[in-house]
Amino acid sequence: MALTKKKQTNGTATKITWKEIKRQKVLLIWSAIIVVYGLIFCYFPLVGWLMAFQNYKPKDGLLHSTFIGLDKFKQLFSDVAFLKVIRNTLAMGVINLIATFIAAIVFAILLNEIRSKFGKKSVQTISYLPHFLSWIIVTGILHDALSSSGIVNELLLKFHILDQPLNFFAHPQYFWGIVAFANVWKETGWNAIIYLSAITAIDPSLYEAASIDGAGRWAKIKYVTLPGIKPTIMILLLMNVGNVLNAGFEIQYLLGNGLVQSVSQTIDIYVLKWGISQGDYALGTAAGIFKSLVSIILIVIANQIAKHNGDERLF
Repeated sequence: MALTKKKQTNGTATKITWKEIKRQKVLLIWSAIIVVYGLIFCYFPLVGWLMAFQNYKPKDGLLHSTFIGLDKFKQLFSDVAFLKVIRNTLAMGVINLIATFIAAIVFAILLNEIRSKFGKKSVQTISYLPHFLSWIIVTGILHDALSSSGIVNELLLKFHILDQPLNFFAHPQYFWGIVAFANVWKETGWNAIIYLSAITAIDPSLYEAASIDGAGRWAKIKYVTLPGIKPTIMILLLMNVGNVLNAGFEIQYLLGNGLVQSVSQTIDIYVLKWGISQGDYALGTAAGIFKSLVSIILIVIANQIAKHNGDERLF
């Protein structure tokens, strides 16, 4: 007995039969596993969002906790500390986005200009190794390098830029820059991989035509390489805009201290503090919902701007 459902593909009708389903059974099984995984670990936990609208008590559970509406959200935005947390998260998210995004593009273009295959592969391999280091190791390196007796202070003293060692982690004005530098150092090589792939997909004849017209390296980058990877840049930019409020947790938590607490606290740390440490799960959930909602709004706005300008977009 054949399954006679038809599917329209590019103006032509194709029949989907049981024979076709059996032929693709491995693909369908793996697809089903991924769908089930997504439902269990991505969508089913969203039921926990109900806690944000309840005076949640673990002993009462979701079904028996008292419904309080938007009281937890009102409590959030009446808390001056939370408003500072939003400022810190947004500022670090934007700085990280700009720094890592530009650094990855520039690094990929410069790496592509290396003529030696051995040198190119060696630099690329070394550059993305920091991606596999945990933030514990990265923050340990930062602490050693930026300590009073670290290499940074030694160089600054040697070149007479400073008269005495500087404790970088005691001054709030340096914290966001340190976080941005750490993200750039750790992720630039890894993020550049996709741009290198996009560059290799550019038709070599375009570079040959540019050479015939007398274009040098910088002209080829400007008129061939950048336009060739523009679709990739736009798609990744739209995806990363939604992660602006995912400014980080580990690095801020590990590098933060009482002296820089006013600029180091993020929404994730706030959720940890109130949702887990203080046992106010409803307040922590409300903060998490706010973060997710802002991310969705940012993606939609950025996508509409890209659509209006005729650029690549997500949907």
